[in-house]
Amino acid sequence: MSGHNKWSSIKHKKAAVDAKRGKIFTRYIREITIAARMGGDDVDANPRLRAAVTAAKGANMPKDNIDRAISRGAGGDEGSNIEEVRYEGYGQGGVAILVDCMTDNRNRTVADVRSAFHKSGGSMGEAGCVAWMFHQKGQFIFDNAAVDGEQLMEVAMEAGADDIEEDTECTAVYCTPMDFSSVHQALHAAGLEAQVAEILWIPKNTIAVEGETAEKLLGLIERLEDLDDVQHVYANYDITDTEMERIAGVA
Repeated sequence: MSGHNKWSSIKHKKAAVDAKRGKIFTRYIREITIAARMGGDDVDANPRLRAAVTAAKGANMPKDNIDRAISRGAGGDEGSNIEEVRYEGYGQGGVAILVDCMTDNRNRTVADVRSAFHKSGGSMGEAGCVAWMFHQKGQFIFDNAAVDGEQLMEVAMEAGADDIEEDTECTAVYCTPMDFSSVHQALHAAGLEAQVAEILWIPKNTIAVEGETAEKLLGLIERLEDLDDVQHVYANYDITDTEMERIAGVA
């Protein structure tokens, strides 16, 4: 699994016990609300909503919170002024960064994102400057201690997964966005519950970074992730296991 995805899985594991759980919940509520507004409140028939609900449950969000967010989205009232926006830029080492946001005030959000890039040594670019370096994929992350690896591989591949990557702690299953729903249903039917189930942007190629460059880059990404309106941050860096463990230990 690439350094980018390892760091993502670490972030998701920490999310359930993070001191900023309220902020994490807010992000999931926004995603659930938007997904329900765009595709309806039927979790089984709305892949984006199902992915958002799965992610929220993985962070231990109470069922009542999830149900209220679905109801708000389906009702089309509260939250209807929220829109999705994307910003692009560069981090240390020339690493490409995509920042997906949900906001009710574009001016506020773009100012916050630009400030985060500037203060952390990155640079914000024009729309489309780095998006071509990524492609969209469905991703499911499993804790190796909680699943049978052989069963996971068999079920995933039969359901249409096109790649499986494993490290010492977790396994990631990837598929096309079109196959996300069928793969998700097959995994669930087999009793294989992912810690994370989402459609995200994966870099086509990665840039190796290490040392101070890697530390500053991850600092920039964390600053972006801490912004209230930011939902996801994607970047095309690659950091070795040893370096990632060192940085995670320092952080």
